[in-house]
Amino acid sequence: MPISPLPQRHGLDAAWVRTPRERRWKTLRQFLIERLPKLEAARIDDMLANGEFAGDDGRPFAADAPYRPHTFVWFHRDLREEVEVPFDIDVLHRDDRIVVIDKPHFLSTIPRGRHVTQSVVVKARRLLDLPQLVPAHRLDRVTAGVLLLTAAREWRGAYQTMFDRREVEKEYEAIANAPGDRELPATVRSHIVKIHGEVRAYEVTDREPNAETRIELIEQASGLARYRATPHTGKTHQIRLHMNALGLPIVNDPFYPEVVDTSIDDFSSPLQLLAKTLRFTDPVDGTIREFTSRRELAAWSSLTP
Repeated sequence: MPISPLPQRHGLDAAWVRTPRERRWKTLRQFLIERLPKLEAARIDDMLANGEFAGDDGRPFAADAPYRPHTFVWFHRDLREEVEVPFDIDVLHRDDRIVVIDKPHFLSTIPRGRHVTQSVVVKARRLLDLPQLVPAHRLDRVTAGVLLLTAAREWRGAYQTMFDRREVEKEYEAIANAPGDRELPATVRSHIVKIHGEVRAYEVTDREPNAETRIELIEQASGLARYRATPHTGKTHQIRLHMNALGLPIVNDPFYPEVVDTSIDDFSSPLQLLAKTLRFTDPVDGTIREFTSRRELAAWSSLTP
C-alpha cells in the first residue's frame, strides 16, 4: 500500500486513486468526475478549489491541473453523520507493540460502510494518539470482548499471521436457552460460506467441514444457560451458526435463526456473545500472553445477584 502524504483526519487515513496509463482525459478534474461517481461534480470542484486533492508530495493540485498518467491522487472522503454508540472502549493492555481493547457491543472493529467514526480503529487512534493502530483480527460489530490491535506498522505482520496460522486460543461466552436433554459438551463441525454483500453466512451440508466449535455448558438458571464456545477455526458468524445448529440460538441474535430488522440507533438488545479470553505465545519475544474481558453479558448478570 502507498503511504499517504496527508495526515489523518478524524482518525482516518486519506483515500487515493491512481491515474491509469491511458490519456483520454485532458484535466485531472475530468478524470476525478468519472472515477469518483459518488462525488458530485460541484463537490469535486469545491475540493479542487480548496486544495483537498494532493499528490505524493502532499502539494495540492490546482483546479485546472492537467491530466497525468501514473499519478496518485490523495484526498479525504466526506463523512456521513453517524449515531454515537453510547458505550466506551476499555483498554486492557498497552505496550510498544500491541493494544488490547475490551470492545463494547455495537462498535465496529474497522471503519466500513455505515460505521466509520463509530469503530474501534477510529476511536482508539484518537484516544491513544496511535495513528498506525490496526486490528490483528476482527470481532463482529454486535459481539463484545477482547480485541487485539497492533500499535505500529512494523508489528502488523507478526501478529496478524499468528491468527492466520491458528496459533491463538480464543474462548467466548454466550447466553442461550437451557440445553434441556441435549448432550454437552458438543463439537459442531460444518462448512460455512459467507458471500460478500449478504448479511448472513450459511452452512452447506454436502461439503467438507471448514469450521469447528466446541460448546460447553458452564451453568444454567431460570431457563437460560451460560455457555463456553471454543472455536478452532475463524469463519464469519461461526459461533452464532453453530449455537443455532444445536437448537440454541444466542439471545438477541439479529440474524439467526431469522433476520430481525433492528434500527441502527437501537442499542437496547445486544447480542449475548462475548469474546472472553485471548491466549497466545507472543511471536516477537516468545512470552505467554493472556487477556480476559472484564465485561459481563447482561442477560446473565440480570439473573445473578
